[in-house]
Amino acid sequence: MKTAYNKSKEAKMNLSRRDFVRGIAAAGAFTIVPRSVLGGAGNTPPSEKLNIAAIGAGGRGADNLRGLESENIVALCDVDFKQAAATFRRYPDAKKYRDFRRMLDAEKGIDAVMVATPDHVHAIATLTAIKLGKHVYCEKPLTHTVKEARLVAEAARKYKVATQMGIQGHSGEGIRLLAEWIADGAIGEVREVHSWTDRPKGWWPQGVARPEDTPPAPETLDWDLWLGPAPQRPYNPAYVPFRWRGWWDFGTGPLGDMGIHNSSPIFQALKLGYPTSIEPLAQKGCNKETGPENAIVRYEFPARGSLPGVTLTWYDGGNMPPRPEELEEGRPFGDSDGGSLFIGSKGKILAPGWCAESPRIIPETKMKAYKLPPKTIPRSPGHYAEWIAACKTGSPTTANFQFAGRLTEVMLAGNIAVRTGRKLTWDGPNMTCTNVPEANEYVHCSYRKGWEL
Repeated sequence: MKTAYNKSKEAKMNLSRRDFVRGIAAAGAFTIVPRSVLGGAGNTPPSEKLNIAAIGAGGRGADNLRGLESENIVALCDVDFKQAAATFRRYPDAKKYRDFRRMLDAEKGIDAVMVATPDHVHAIATLTAIKLGKHVYCEKPLTHTVKEARLVAEAARKYKVATQMGIQGHSGEGIRLLAEWIADGAIGEVREVHSWTDRPKGWWPQGVARPEDTPPAPETLDWDLWLGPAPQRPYNPAYVPFRWRGWWDFGTGPLGDMGIHNSSPIFQALKLGYPTSIEPLAQKGCNKETGPENAIVRYEFPARGSLPGVTLTWYDGGNMPPRPEELEEGRPFGDSDGGSLFIGSKGKILAPGWCAESPRIIPETKMKAYKLPPKTIPRSPGHYAEWIAACKTGSPTTANFQFAGRLTEVMLAGNIAVRTGRKLTWDGPNMTCTNVPEANEYVHCSYRKGWEL
C-alpha cells in the first residue's frame, strides 16, 4: 500500500550536531540548548523530558510519535483502538483514551500535545490544548477551514506556546538552498511558479457520490467521536481509514494535503503573503460531497517590496505543467510527491516534491556552472527536535502556527475557488471573497452541538 509520507526523506533532513551548532551560532536563537537536543541517547535526565500526549495515535500519529521518543509519551488518544493498537503496544505505560477532551481534562501533567487526526478535528483539538497552555505539534493542514486557521494562529500567539505544523520539508536542507539561491539571483526575478501532485489519483476517491448503504461501524471504532464537529452521518468504510481526505465534511483534498507540503518552499523562498485572486482553470467531478477528480488552480500574488508579483499555478490528479525544454530527456520531472518549477528571468529551478531533497537549476550544465552562495539561513536539527527545543527554551520553529496559519489559509482558499467554479477576488486579511458573495459560506463551517470552538 502507498503511504502519504516518505520516511526516507525525513532521514535526509536530519542534520549533524555540528551543523545544528553552527546554525544556532548564526541565528543567535537559543540561550539554552537542552541535552535532549544536542546530546546522544541516554543523556537526557528525566527531569528535562517533556510529557507528551497524542491525539490520533494510529497512521501519521504513530510516525510522529517515533520522532518524539526522546521525550515521555504519557497519554494516547484514538477513536479506533484497532488502528492504534501497534502504537499502544509500543508505549505500554501511556494511558489510553478515546475522547481527547477527557484526556486533556484528566492528565494535568501534560506539557505538549501532538495532533494527527483527520482534518476536521484539527482545530478543536489544537485550540483545546492551546487554551490549556500546552505546546502543540499539528499535522498539515493546520485546520479544516480558512477561519479556523486564523483562530488557531491567533490563539498560539496569545497563549505563547511552542507550535509546529507537520510539513517536514520545511526543516530540511532543500528549502534553505532554494531560498538562498533565489535570493542570490540564481535565476533572476521569479514571476511564475508551477507546482503539482498526483493526488488524489490512486490515493483516495474524489468526484464520487455519497454512499447509500449503512453498515454497522466496527466495534473498535467510536463513530460518534470520529465525526466530532462534523455533521451527523452514518458510518461507511468509504470514509475510514484515510479515505476521508476527499470528502468536504472531513478533508481538504490535494490542496490541503500535498498543496501545503509543496507550497511551503514557495512561500518561504518568495516571501509570499495573501493572493489577490484565485481562479480554478480546470476541474473534473467536483460536487457537494467531495472535491474533484483533478483540478488546476491559479493564484495571483502582488509585489512584495522589491520582489515582483508572482503567478502560482497548482495542478493535481494527474494534471501537470508542460515539461520544460531545459530538462534533459529521460530525467524525472519531479518525484512521487510531485514537484515545483520556478521560472525566473534568467533561468529555471526544479524542486522535487516538498523540497526535502535538493532543488536543481536546469539544465544540469547551468547547475554545475553556478557558484553556490554562502549558507546564510540557519540549519535545523530536524522537524521534531526543533519543536522539542522550542517547548523547552522558547526557541523558534520553522513551521510555527503564524507561518502555517497563513499558508493553510491560502491553500484552503483555493478549495473555495474550486467549489464555486469561479475566479475569486480575495481579501486575505479579512478572509473574504469580494466579488462572489456566495463563496464566503465556505470560509468557515458549522459544528455539531457540543463541538463548538
